[in-house]
Amino acid sequence: MRCVAFMRNVNQGQRGHPSTSDIVAGFADAGCPGVQTFQSNGTILFDSDEPASVVEQAADAVAARSGHAREILWIPLSELGAVVDEHGGTPEPRRFEFTLHSGTRIDPHDARVASLAAEYRCSIVDAGQRWALVRNEVEGEGHATPVLENLTGKRATSRGLPTLIRLVARFGS
Repeated sequence: MRCVAFMRNVNQGQRGHPSTSDIVAGFADAGCPGVQTFQSNGTILFDSDEPASVVEQAADAVAARSGHAREILWIPLSELGAVVDEHGGTPEPRRFEFTLHSGTRIDPHDARVASLAAEYRCSIVDAGQRWALVRNEVEGEGHATPVLENLTGKRATSRGLPTLIRLVARFGS
């Protein structure tokens, strides 16, 4: 299965962050040679029949190689492609963030969810298993990660919708 992984808080090539070679080698150590990185923000494409196991092993291997531990969350590329197909045509894609998290499914219509998101000047417009699509009130602002971390009590990481549109256009779904 083709999957997309998001490493949390990564700026490849910067001091204090895993390098691209550390990430690629870490996934190879986890049994996934031939991964592809996308941009320099810790977005990785990989193929596996056991993605959860690969990601867990890759996180350990990247930390061992680089000295910088980072959480890695993943989603099947086909599921990400379905989100882009449904929401990629929005007239304001820079207001949207796609967030992966390791908590339970979020109900965007739940009053507590809507209230918390509103405190952060955003709204959750769609959600699935371990992901949510967030619309920020102001273009270019990023509130999805703290909202999802607050709601789930777990770590989360986000990518802007324009990034995902480019990723799906390049690699298909």
